[in-house]
Amino acid sequence: MSITTEKTFETALVESLTTTGGWLAGQDQAYDKLLAIFPDYVLAFLQDTQPKQWQKLAKTHGPAIDTKVLQRLGKELELRGTLDILRNGFTDYGVTFRMSYPKPESSLNPGTTVLYEKNQLHITRQLHYSTANNNSLDLVLSVNGLPVATAELKNQFTGQSADHARRQFRQDRDPKELLFQGKSRALVHFALDSDEVYMTTRLEGAKTRFLPFNLGNNQAAGNPPNPGGYKTAYLWETVWQRDSWMDIVSRFLHIQTDTIEDKATGKTHKRERIVFPRYHQLDAVRKLATNARGKGAGSNYLIQHSAGSGKSNSIAWLAYRLFSLHNLANERVFDTIIVITDRKVLDQQLQNTIYQFEHRTGVVQKIDKDTSQLRDALLTGSGIVITTLQKFPFILDSIDRAANDQKLDKADSLAKIAARRYALIVDEAHSSQGGEASRKMKEVLAASSLEEAAKTDETSDGEDNEDMIRRSM
Repeated sequence: MSITTEKTFETALVESLTTTGGWLAGQDQAYDKLLAIFPDYVLAFLQDTQPKQWQKLAKTHGPAIDTKVLQRLGKELELRGTLDILRNGFTDYGVTFRMSYPKPESSLNPGTTVLYEKNQLHITRQLHYSTANNNSLDLVLSVNGLPVATAELKNQFTGQSADHARRQFRQDRDPKELLFQGKSRALVHFALDSDEVYMTTRLEGAKTRFLPFNLGNNQAAGNPPNPGGYKTAYLWETVWQRDSWMDIVSRFLHIQTDTIEDKATGKTHKRERIVFPRYHQLDAVRKLATNARGKGAGSNYLIQHSAGSGKSNSIAWLAYRLFSLHNLANERVFDTIIVITDRKVLDQQLQNTIYQFEHRTGVVQKIDKDTSQLRDALLTGSGIVITTLQKFPFILDSIDRAANDQKLDKADSLAKIAARRYALIVDEAHSSQGGEASRKMKEVLAASSLEEAAKTDETSDGEDNEDMIRRSM
């Protein structure tokens, strides 16, 4: 077979995923065009992973159970969307089914690992998706029978590139098709050739906007040369690899709600937007988490984000990842994550994003009132705390006042704070990490006693800048 054909490129990609990537080869005939899912894959997953629930529901539905379950699933997909169903399952006649199992953060419960391994990821070639025509997609990626991504491939040797793939999505893929209906079916669409990758989470015909999903090449756009194969091989060898893809579905993809204002009328309406991580975001969060898992608390990192590159989402993903991070001994690496920012928009976005991953109340605490609120959050060990740097200089006074009112013990308050392990995520680090407020934050979190923190603060009187720098070091 000639290496210059589009089919060869597609074959190499699929063979990599099905031989070493942990995927199964899907069949075009297994796709139901009316439901826009793979019914046999859905039913096989449910019966394999949740036999007790299946048997219980079979008593209600009898021989019609397959049809009834798929109908219920279809309605829930329309109502809540693929992502919510994959993470939280669906209920039929009081019986709740899971539709995926995330990889556990620790190995304390072997049963969760067994269930995670039972997730079925299929990659289907040349899928005929429409009831209106005979159009086919080069690739469709599904998780437990639910389509989550599509892809169009081109090969430069045939005179076509990723530009042609993007044009194909814009011109030949009707956004009204059920498979392309926003959050209710496929969540992301890739356009790629052997050199570059682009992706979008919303098909809008000619208005469809693609973002680059490339590694960058020597401080420029594109991808670096790959002596071992295609420049875009990282997409299927790394990003689409089974564990990586399940991680993206479980801990990165989210639905963001934006408030849009009509400038003509002044009225506002809400618009939902699917957010899929760009490569640099995925890479940064994973590298930081991997390093922190090995080293624990105490290291410093700098993440450089240019304007418009998704810094707010990177902070949200990182905060949640560090909050749930466990080391090889199955111990939590950090007790509390402190996000320091002055941007109100990030406060709400962070809470909304993390809530999609973690539904326990109180995980995220926004410090929007006074210093006593921050003091109590640190003393009780809240999971993720969002605050401003300016509140830290007043922590000592707040603890002192509470001690005088006999609301807490003065001797061990800061010792309790300092005994915990913190991850500090600082927004706009270049403008936040200098000066008195930053120094006071570090003194409060690191002091082993109230007296030590107060003493550290007192010794700053009469110092010049060099003395203060030496003492801080």
